[in-house]
Amino acid sequence: MNEASLKRLEYDKIKGKLLEFTVSPEGRTLAERHKPTTNEATVRALMKETEEAAQLLATGASVPLSAMEGMETFFALLGKGKIYSEQDLGHLSAWLAAVAQMKRYMDAKRQIAPTISSYADSMHDCPELRKELDRCIRHGQLTDQASPALADIRRHLAAAEDRIERKLNQTLGKYKSALQEQLVSKRNGHYVIPVKRELRKQVPGTVWDESSSGQTLFVEPVDIAGLQAEWQMWKAEEERERTVILSELSEYAEQYADGLRWNVEAMASFDFIFARAKLSRTWDGIAVTITQIPTIKLVNAKHPLLGSECMPLNVSIGGSWRQLIITGPNTGGKTVTLKTIGLFALMVQSGLLVPAGKGTELGIFHHVLADVGDGQSIEQSLSTFSAHMASLKEMLDAANDRSLLLLDELAAGTDPGEGIALSIAVLEELLQRGSLVAATTHFNEIKRFAAETEGCTNARMAFDAETLKPLYQLEIGEAGDSYAFAIARRFGLPERVVQRAEARAAAFGTNQRLQPESPAIPAWKGGGAKRAQAKPSEVKKKEAVNESEDEAGAAVQRSFQVGDCVWIYPLKRSGIVYKPADERGEVIVQVQKQKLKFNRKRLALYIGSEKLYPGQDYDLDIVFESKQNRKARKQMGRKYVPGIEIVTPAEGDPER
Repeated sequence: MNEASLKRLEYDKIKGKLLEFTVSPEGRTLAERHKPTTNEATVRALMKETEEAAQLLATGASVPLSAMEGMETFFALLGKGKIYSEQDLGHLSAWLAAVAQMKRYMDAKRQIAPTISSYADSMHDCPELRKELDRCIRHGQLTDQASPALADIRRHLAAAEDRIERKLNQTLGKYKSALQEQLVSKRNGHYVIPVKRELRKQVPGTVWDESSSGQTLFVEPVDIAGLQAEWQMWKAEEERERTVILSELSEYAEQYADGLRWNVEAMASFDFIFARAKLSRTWDGIAVTITQIPTIKLVNAKHPLLGSECMPLNVSIGGSWRQLIITGPNTGGKTVTLKTIGLFALMVQSGLLVPAGKGTELGIFHHVLADVGDGQSIEQSLSTFSAHMASLKEMLDAANDRSLLLLDELAAGTDPGEGIALSIAVLEELLQRGSLVAATTHFNEIKRFAAETEGCTNARMAFDAETLKPLYQLEIGEAGDSYAFAIARRFGLPERVVQRAEARAAAFGTNQRLQPESPAIPAWKGGGAKRAQAKPSEVKKKEAVNESEDEAGAAVQRSFQVGDCVWIYPLKRSGIVYKPADERGEVIVQVQKQKLKFNRKRLALYIGSEKLYPGQDYDLDIVFESKQNRKARKQMGRKYVPGIEIVTPAEGDPER
């Protein structure tokens, strides 16, 4: 899977939450390494594990997962012939007890979780080893029962310590006048008493330390030196016997190395499985149906990072259509819809249960690629458009009939005409390859492509036109509006500005249509793709093959008026009527900044002027005149200004 797309779809945040539910370093490592898989059998197995673990958690029982506490050193030395410490072997004994507990727990849950319960069958709780460890080690120390020799040595040590203690009590009384206080302590393993520096000669023996002020010397009296030497001899014997015992226990543990390593893997797997289940339960996830063909069908799906209050999403791709073009206003939820679709695919292929309703189905995708967000990068010197192109290059390199491609804001970041043409060409190519595509756009040309191309369909994010509030619901089958002007009014832009924008949009922008080429025969259909033709709604029922007078006459509903938006057959685009038809039927039409002459037979009414401009007194000079001419006309209307002139280009010639 593409790492950049995983991040764009916020898969890293899902993994971060997954890591929080692991309890052992080994389980966390498995979660960190985990990625969506493209193997269908593996996906089904992962999903089954997670589902069974979630069912066990739902019973309310506490799963005896092991945190593997203190086992790092032991497994780092395992197989290297090293001698383990009492602490290492003590941790091993406690961990084997946890293994035995896990085996008993899973054995009792076979009816609820038959698959994952069977994993515990191969675990080795090593009862003989655990019994020997418990006999020899308690609370991190060797017990006297570890060996007869150790028990004997410790008896001699205890006797030596008893003799030293009695002798020290006698010494404290004997040298009482020379002592700072009646106290016995140890320095460097030797029993000492605190002697005043000036009375040092009264206490024969060895000085092992002195106070920070130098006024007190810590002296081992000669009276107990012999007893101390005897104690040290037995202490050395104890250390030698300790080494022998630990060596034997370490060698014994090494005999179970293979089983112990398998236990680690099994425990880590259980940790990882139950972490997936715990995470899935935080959003009430379900196990979806895995289809053999690549498809997306989400029923009441909720984005897992948005909480339970987010609106449910119902969407399908891969049945009657393989491309879904989503439209609607900004902040209406289009991008969230794309992210939900992509993230659900990644989560399912990671073996997670997803927050959706019954009937949700997903296929297995070899590629899930997303171009979400503008991708602009200062470090890489990428503009928004360049970033989109880089993402599209990756998509086209990988796209096949098992690819899920998510495209946010088609045609954004460059000249709209060129961007629209490029976007439609890309959609045609992806349709031919059979890829599943969900894309968002504001452009009517792309909406029209989706409406008129087999294998594609429109969808819109529901929007309350009265309150101007998004409803965050996807409605498939219809294209939506951007509601830019209505939203602009809501936020208080001056009405004259909004009206001017509406007129200009009608004249130069939204009423222009690109006519896409017919896509090649899609691989997923095996042929039969229909040609996509973009025509005005009033005449698209007729083929523009023979543009006869009779055909044009049937399309025209009334005489053309100034300001009408008309379809120009020779140019295959729209324009605005500048002058209505003369006695010869010649109509002057403004196409962008050019005023061109066409016979009325070559024109068809597209949008009437009464629908384009607010109010009967709307100043059409805004549409037809240049800014310089309007300014000059206004000045000339007030007073004579020398040197000012109004230049009107010849009708039929480009304006200069």
